[in-house]
Amino acid sequence: MLSYIKRKLSESDSVAGGSGSGNTNSNSSNSTTAAAEIVRKTSQMSLDNGGVAYGEDALLHELGYRNATDLQETIYDLLRTIRDPEKPCTLEDLNVIYEDGIFVMPPTRSNVSVVRIEFNPTVPHCSLATLIGLCIRIKVERSLPHNIKLDIYIKKGAHQTEEEINKQINDKERIAAAMENPNLSELVENCIKDEE
Repeated sequence: MLSYIKRKLSESDSVAGGSGSGNTNSNSSNSTTAAAEIVRKTSQMSLDNGGVAYGEDALLHELGYRNATDLQETIYDLLRTIRDPEKPCTLEDLNVIYEDGIFVMPPTRSNVSVVRIEFNPTVPHCSLATLIGLCIRIKVERSLPHNIKLDIYIKKGAHQTEEEINKQINDKERIAAAMENPNLSELVENCIKDEE
């Protein structure tokens, strides 16, 4: 991409009649002017100014997001309303979910968006951490209209059995089995349902 930009800049300079005069004093001012011109031209190529999206941004645009921050904010808006299984508060109220804990990662080889969600249980021995992780996964998977790979993790050092719980909430078979349990499924549904 950088070589493309340099080529385009040199083409525009040659079209503008940028032949040097050989004067060394003007070379210094020309290099300053050239640097300013590079900044101006590359800013014109940015996505905000109608440039062409490529790579990860192209995938996000295709899914309907302006950029990674837009997807991050969308997911946070979904998660902030999940209610705690024990307390009459949302996960946002309890600081279990926070916007800085949502990371949009590079897509997979098969061009699927990857989002890592980190959450922080209220206490290091929280017995409902697995249920909270399950609620996060189900809410995001049901709410987004496209395929996304979710990696959900407890914040490092925030729980006594974080490794075990991380394995459980990222295992598709365990998630499917948990949602087949009518009592557990009802509990998840009550936590993730939208306020009326």
